[in-house]
Amino acid sequence: MLHLLCSFSVTLYGVFTNHSAVGVATRCLLLELLDVSVSELLQGHSMWLVQHCARDILEALAFLHREGYVHADLKPRNILWSADDECFKLIDFGLSFKQGNQDVKYIQTDGYRAPEAEIQNSLAQAGVEVEGDSGCTAAVDLWSLGIILLEMFSGIKLKDTMRSPEWKDNSAAIVDHIFASNSLACPAIPVYHLRDLIKSMLLNDPKQRCTAETALLSPFFSIPFAPHIEDLVLLPSPVLRLLNLIDDSHLHNEEEYEDILEDMKEECQKYGSVVSLLIPKENPGKGQVFVEYANSTTPKKPEAAGRSHL
Repeated sequence: MLHLLCSFSVTLYGVFTNHSAVGVATRCLLLELLDVSVSELLQGHSMWLVQHCARDILEALAFLHREGYVHADLKPRNILWSADDECFKLIDFGLSFKQGNQDVKYIQTDGYRAPEAEIQNSLAQAGVEVEGDSGCTAAVDLWSLGIILLEMFSGIKLKDTMRSPEWKDNSAAIVDHIFASNSLACPAIPVYHLRDLIKSMLLNDPKQRCTAETALLSPFFSIPFAPHIEDLVLLPSPVLRLLNLIDDSHLHNEEEYEDILEDMKEECQKYGSVVSLLIPKENPGKGQVFVEYANSTTPKKPEAAGRSHL
């Protein structure tokens, strides 16, 4: 599995063996340190955030599924934000398996478990062996992602809802109701596209569910969204934005402007390696200072007044 990790999956830096005092050898993976998980973002956030997460994870799933692998434990805690790469990444491949050669009896977490996985887990608990092509397929990952996106959009945990008779009878009607209840807060057309995308992931028949590759062709991804300031605060980034520091008069005096650029860069270098520094003379961003550091942890250190993160 290790060679399958792509740009939207957690980066593997190395592998080593740890020997305990009693002689037990444990294989350890050295992985990149990631920041915020989607479980911390389930508050009904912007369409930009939902779209960003959906596209990144679908790209990761499309790669895994093309190689014939199933993640099998997609949930909010297994999707983390990478500030350095500015994308969401998949982690925890402990339950992953090769499609058609499933060597894991129990898959997926309650609340994000596809109907066919529920049946298979019940059979495994009863001691019934599941062999060959009768096991679960990559479609279980699309079901889990559909639930995650619905929770991100609505800000509601759906575990209890999915246990209800109403969900089992007509889950599509509940999805429609959730979107109708939130329609005033979001643009109408993108909402319909997202609703249809989620419904295509939550079909009970796994053979009828969309694949990761077909999901990426959804009209939902053809509409550009701008992030809200709340999104930018939640998601760490190597870019620092400084406010209320530059007077308009300084922007149109070339000598003063160059002096300010030099002084700002010198000051910001005290807190880490500065990749670039920009002070726009016109809108958008007029008079604001944008500082790009080499990594996302650096701009958290300075306690400068009037600062905000992008």
